[in-house]
Amino acid sequence: MILPKPDRVPTLDFAALQFLHATLRGRWTLSARNRPLQRSQRLPMTKLQNTRGPMTTAIHGGEAPDPTTGASAPPLHMTSTYVTDQVAGFSAHDIGEESGYLYTRWGNPTVDMFERKMAAMEGTEACLATASGMAAASAIFLTFLSAGDHVVVSDVSYAGVAELARDTLPRLGIEVSLVDMSDLEAVAAAIRDTTKLVHCETPVNPIMRLTDLAAVSRLAHDAGALLSCDATFASPLGQDNAALGVDLVMHSVTKYIGGHGDAVGGIVAGSAELIARLRLEAGIHHGGILSPFNAWLIARGAATLPLRMRAHEAGALEIANWLETRDSVTRVFHPGLASHPQADLAARQMSNTSGMISFQVGSAAHGQELAQQMIDRLEIIHYAVSLGHHRSLIFWMETEGLMETSFRLNGPNLESYRAFAGDGIFRLSVGLEDAEDLIADLTKVL
Repeated sequence: MILPKPDRVPTLDFAALQFLHATLRGRWTLSARNRPLQRSQRLPMTKLQNTRGPMTTAIHGGEAPDPTTGASAPPLHMTSTYVTDQVAGFSAHDIGEESGYLYTRWGNPTVDMFERKMAAMEGTEACLATASGMAAASAIFLTFLSAGDHVVVSDVSYAGVAELARDTLPRLGIEVSLVDMSDLEAVAAAIRDTTKLVHCETPVNPIMRLTDLAAVSRLAHDAGALLSCDATFASPLGQDNAALGVDLVMHSVTKYIGGHGDAVGGIVAGSAELIARLRLEAGIHHGGILSPFNAWLIARGAATLPLRMRAHEAGALEIANWLETRDSVTRVFHPGLASHPQADLAARQMSNTSGMISFQVGSAAHGQELAQQMIDRLEIIHYAVSLGHHRSLIFWMETEGLMETSFRLNGPNLESYRAFAGDGIFRLSVGLEDAEDLIADLTKVL
């Protein structure tokens, strides 16, 4: 419908414009009363840590009523720069505890709120938000490693991290050892005098293998190395990473934390000292910062994470148990199943076993055939990459292709991978739909 044009366009006379300008100027001028918060006045990262339950922390962590308007919900600050009434330096090195906001790559109120929330949920002193999960991983490697250093990395990990470890780090003069992190003897044997970092992932993407974080942290710390862990599959509700000895906890917040498949981001949580180093190197120098809009969206998702993770876990367990009854399915892996080869470690280490399932169906040819059938027949589950969304997602991941591209394993490492993946697996991210509806959907192809 085309709206008719008004007879005349409303206008303000000069006096009215002067009045409006004076009103806005009087309200918003940078006075001592309404000057932007200084860093020392912002909510401390640790305000809610270890004092309240996970649901309360997820909702209130990092947040407070807006000091200017009294708004209960966190505001969105979409600005690249800030007006200041102080003479300031032009380098991020000039930022101190008494500095206000100057430039969003250096600091933004919405991103700060999200970082405080994530630090509270992980039980750490501080957090850095990044543009993606890969930006978080790159931040860790490129901040704490230099030419001549050595790093031990899980031989199976998110594909981008796997390729970064195999291709990029060696090009920069960093020595890399790829190790099955479920084999503690192999981890211990890989650590050297020059080892500065041990990087693991648990549960590991995509095969659901677990790493004993307490044991690996002891090995790393005894050698004077840091331990970082990609805990994306577990979410902050899945395991107490800091208590288990992890120095740097990373997440792709695109996944469970955001939870709705509409925003990309990453975080690294840890001590104030380590995160300060990350913020200068990765945030300021590399520039892989999180958009305030994405921080606002993901923080809103994080507020319901404890509720969602309970539903993800319950749905996944129901579906995993059903999958084990299907003749067309040969192996099922979920940390909550008694049949998982590391069920004892899962029970000891994990407080929520998440909504991720991997399962085998026999040969690669049969897997490809079923994948096409899923594309053609599934009505509720989306055939798509990614995970941790409210919608269920499934994807075929063939072993041969992954060995040629991302993982490139051989010998015992390849045998260990194939023990979980065979010729290939379907990775199923169970969403928040009713489990009986998801089972009915899968029955069309399995």
